[in-house]
Amino acid sequence: MPPLPPGAGDPHDPRHPHHISTDHGRIHLAAQQRRTDATAVGSLLLHLPNFLGSLFVVGLLSLFLGGLGFLVILLWLASGALIFHRPTESALARHVLRLRYPTPQERAKLEPVWREVTARAGVDGRTYELWVEDSDHLNAVAAAGHIVGVTRFAMDRLPNGELAAVMAHELGHHVGGHAWAGLLGYWYALPGRLAWRLLRGVTTVMYKVSRAFSCFGIAFFGMAVMGLAYVTISSLYGLPLLILGVPYALAAVGRRAELRADQHAAALGFASMLAAVLEKMHQEEQQVQAALTLRNGGVPVARSPLAKLLTSHPDYHTRLHHLQPYLAPQGH
Repeated sequence: MPPLPPGAGDPHDPRHPHHISTDHGRIHLAAQQRRTDATAVGSLLLHLPNFLGSLFVVGLLSLFLGGLGFLVILLWLASGALIFHRPTESALARHVLRLRYPTPQERAKLEPVWREVTARAGVDGRTYELWVEDSDHLNAVAAAGHIVGVTRFAMDRLPNGELAAVMAHELGHHVGGHAWAGLLGYWYALPGRLAWRLLRGVTTVMYKVSRAFSCFGIAFFGMAVMGLAYVTISSLYGLPLLILGVPYALAAVGRRAELRADQHAAALGFASMLAAVLEKMHQEEQQVQAALTLRNGGVPVARSPLAKLLTSHPDYHTRLHHLQPYLAPQGH
């Protein structure tokens, strides 16, 4: 086996093959800082049935408030703007995503890499806020309008070129509109989701009660469910059936968004670094799978086809395949 090149073992050694220089001159900002690409539009359209279901739920609740009910609906409709409100974003980062502000030492590591990424993209990096997750796993997140978070593992264990690739991927989610579109759709789907969970819980209790009355109770329960389904479908034009398929369609759009973010990072010159990151994530996934297999008595734990359809990220081989045009040597 040939010896490793100098610096290959230390991710922070400037001689590491994936080390990049973060000393750049003047930054040329692109005229268009953000856009809404097809995957963001698709995500918003697919969330429409969820939004209508939530609107129906909020409308029903507003009936109990009399004259103030219409105001409640308007306030709920306007609440989506909070995802671009900086204090609300900070609360989301802390309490939902479990992120924290970087320390001065961590900021000294992150900011030069972030400036290099945004300089290549022609984006004003000051628009976004850098956050850190205390995790020993390789991961990162783009959320709301301005959040870019990386794990402590990614910050401490990756060469700065690979860290730049990770951050460029997350920037791709922001400039493509994926982050805000996904969060906006999730926010407006919440009332419908909560109502659905409540309905499922009530139905489960009703089923358990009906079993106590033997076959007659089960038959009555079945007739009640079918009657409710018929009334709901006929009055809401089949919306409930459409909602059942939305998670699978959203997962497919999410996978497409990941590939677009990969391509964004690759187009900025981070293709080989991103491929190395994907390899590390693949190895980590294999280790987890091996641990599950060992825990299962040596029998591999396979995901069901439906579970695969609900996966929001493409598999390693698919992502690497889409990076090939950027990894192939260019002809002279």
